[in-house]
Formats: sequence, C-alpha cells, structure tokens
Amino acid sequence: MLEKVAEGFTWAEGPGWSHEGQYLLFSDVPNNAVIKWKAGVSSSVFLKASGYSRTKPFKGREPGSNGLTFDTEGRLVFCQHGDRRISRLEKDGTRTVLVDNYQGKRLNSPNDLVYKSNGDLYFTDPPFGRPQTFDDPAKELPFQGVYRLTTNGKLTLLTTEVKAPNGIAFSPDEKKLYVADSARSLWLSFDLKSDGTLSAGKVLFDGNEVSKGRLGVADSLKVDVNGNIFAAAPGGIYILSPEGTLLGRFDLGTATGNCAWGEDGSTLFITSNSILYRIRLNTRGAGTTVRMAPAIAQDPVPVYPDNYKVREQDYWIGRRTTDGGHLHHRTGGKRRRVEEGIVGAY
Repeated sequence: MLEKVAEGFTWAEGPGWSHEGQYLLFSDVPNNAVIKWKAGVSSSVFLKASGYSRTKPFKGREPGSNGLTFDTEGRLVFCQHGDRRISRLEKDGTRTVLVDNYQGKRLNSPNDLVYKSNGDLYFTDPPFGRPQTFDDPAKELPFQGVYRLTTNGKLTLLTTEVKAPNGIAFSPDEKKLYVADSARSLWLSFDLKSDGTLSAGKVLFDGNEVSKGRLGVADSLKVDVNGNIFAAAPGGIYILSPEGTLLGRFDLGTATGNCAWGEDGSTLFITSNSILYRIRLNTRGAGTTVRMAPAIAQDPVPVYPDNYKVREQDYWIGRRTTDGGHLHHRTGGKRRRVEEGIVGAY
C-alpha cells in the first residue's frame, strides 16, 4: 500500500538512502535544501544551501541540490544546480568539489548521478538549474552531456546525443546504462564497452503516447534485481521491463521527480511534487552504490520475494554487490546467491 510519509515541500527530488544512518535524504530543489526523513521522526533540514552557496540572490527557479547518492565511506555526494558542480559532504561537515568543469568550461547544472561498482561516477548535466535553462547566457557548454568521473579524477564526456539528460542508472550486471531524456519523453539504453565508455544509444521506451495529458517529464529512475526500471514519469512511476515493455505504473496524479530503494531494499521511496511516499514491493533494488557492508551483527535479515530461491555456501564476501545479475548478501559467515527461479546447489 502506498503510504504518504511526509509532505509540504516545494519540489522534492533526488532521494538517497543512508545505510549507515538508516534514513532517507532528498532535495527540496527550489528551497535549496536537503531534507532528512527517518521512520518515527519528523522530517527536518539536513543541509542548507545544498545547491547554491553564494550570497548573491539566485534568479532561477531551481538553485538547490538535485540527485543524491552515497560513496563507499557513507559520505553524501550531491548534484548542485546553482553552483554547477558535484560535491561531497565530508564527515566533519566541510564540502569537497569533485567536478565543476569540462575542459575549462563550467558544467550546466548536474542533475543525477550513479556509482559503478568500480567506484567511477556517472552523471547527467542538463541546464535545468540555469535561470533560462537552454538559452541561459551564462551557459558555457554548447551541449548537454553524460559524463564519467573516474576514481583518479579523470572526466570523460560519454555522449551528447541526449537532448535533456536527466535520470541515470545501471542494469544489475552493469552492461547497460539507462538515461532519461526529459525533452523528448524517451528512456534510452546504452551498452557499456569494456573501457566503461558507451555505445550509441537506443530508445528503450518512448513515453510520448502514454504520457499525454499527464503532468511531468521523463525524469529519474532506479532498477530492481530483475532489471526492471522504475522510472519517474508524467503522472507517477512507470515500471519498464529490461526490454522496454511498460509493465505497469503508479498513478500519483502529478509530476513525479524521482524514487529510491531504502530500508531493507524492498521499500521504494518516491518523491512526487510536494510529497514523499513509500511502498513495500515484492522485489529488491539493484545495488548501484558501492558500499561496504556493516558488521555481521548489524546486518539486517534479508527478505526475498516468494518466487526467489536461496542457496547458501560457507564463505562470505566483504560487501553487498550485484554481479552478473545476482544479488549477494553477507550474513552469518555465509554468502547467499539470490536469483529468480534458481534450483539445485550453488
């Protein structure tokens, strides 16, 4: 059942779950703030000036942070619209700029981001945070890009073929990268090459017909362990198969910006206009953030859907990962491999 857990925001976006703190963070973009929500506790401002830190008044509508994620050390990494960069919040409260330009020209306004399991950061850079968006006179780049920032700080422009790149996510096996194009109501699929760069994009799903008369755009997205895509879209959330078939949707009746897996991995949080929702599902989110597992004594007991089989073997791995479409979960000195329809020994 869909549950409204918080409301009263101007435009809620970019949710990310902190496994370390067991809380959700999300952006209230026009109010230039990151909001914290934790079960049993009312929501509160976690970070002020989250996207725009200058004293001069911002002239646009969206100065704040947008997409949020966490790195291997549990630190918040966030897209800053107004400051036109991606930054990391350190444990002592200071901020470290990770990237703010491409070949000496300032980025447009980074929107969404996702870590690959090797630690590389992939992100989108539309102009939505600029006061005049595509026609903003301060826009320095003549294109909207999708980029990769490697662990050694090298920035690579991967593609400019997406007119308004927005949401971004990997398939569970990291062989494909999905990007939403807000300008054309398309969800695109890119094959990843062995060096981490992209092939030419293909249209995975054209949302123009199904989105008619609905508020919103093709926005951010997340993926489950089966490879299904939960895409924020006009009017709610579209659920797409890995082949691009529309499996269903959550009709929320308004523009919906983003979603994120949280809690034990089977809860989907949805930021829809001024409201934060959550819903329990019979699936689990694919691991798209590189992170070390907590101590075994603190590891939550995983809950898997009924159509999944679980096999155990007497060794463990040091972190929760997804590889080859399989979800591994360390628990009690054993490794569990979870896969739809798995039978026989592991």
